Amino acid sequence: MSDASQIHLPASFVALYVPPGRASPSASHAEVAARYELCEDLAQTLVPTATQLQLMRDLHAAAVLAQCLQALVGPGAVVERAEARWVVCRLAELLGWELPLFPAEDAAG
Repeated sequence: MSDASQIHLPASFVALYVPPGRASPSASHAEVAARYELCEDLAQTLVPTATQLQLMRDLHAAAVLAQCLQALVGPGAVVERAEARWVVCRLAELLGWELPLFPAEDAAG
């Protein structure tokens, strides 16, 4: 049994790969698991950076999360926009911060 099959994939992440009107993901379990591991690692890695940004620059949590999102979707991005939003929400969860609200045009794309 591979390691990927033993990874618990949160429904919120799997939902990123389920096209509208479908019940199952458009990617294989292994592909979704690999992307999940990348995104979870990004969220975990951003915890100290986000904490420092908030404390050193005296920023509100929402401003820190917005900056993290912009960095994740900027030039050379390694994640898709929907994955970046998931990473930012996971980061907020890890820090105990309020989940961010995304503008309507951002949530659709």
